[in-house]
Amino acid sequence: MRLTTAALLGAALAGFAISPALADGYKDCTKLDKAQWKPAAEAEAKAKALGYEVRRSKIEGSCYEVYGVKEGKLYELFYSPEDLSLKHTVAK
Repeated sequence: MRLTTAALLGAALAGFAISPALADGYKDCTKLDKAQWKPAAEAEAKAKALGYEVRRSKIEGSCYEVYGVKEGKLYELFYSPEDLSLKHTVAK
């Protein structure tokens, strides 16, 4: 019983310590309902227009997160799905 409790506690604490590291950070881009969001492909097109080679994109919180490479460096670009404005950029 003691070993099981210690193992569960250790796993819980390890998961807690790892969780914040996995978060990308910027997640609040709009309060608009998802049904009214513009297509993610349009956020990718905006990144391409800025000179990024788009690798992939996903929804992160209420943002479109676009991964792109520019001048050999990886970036994360966060777009508002409401108006496709660029809200935040992170160099990796």
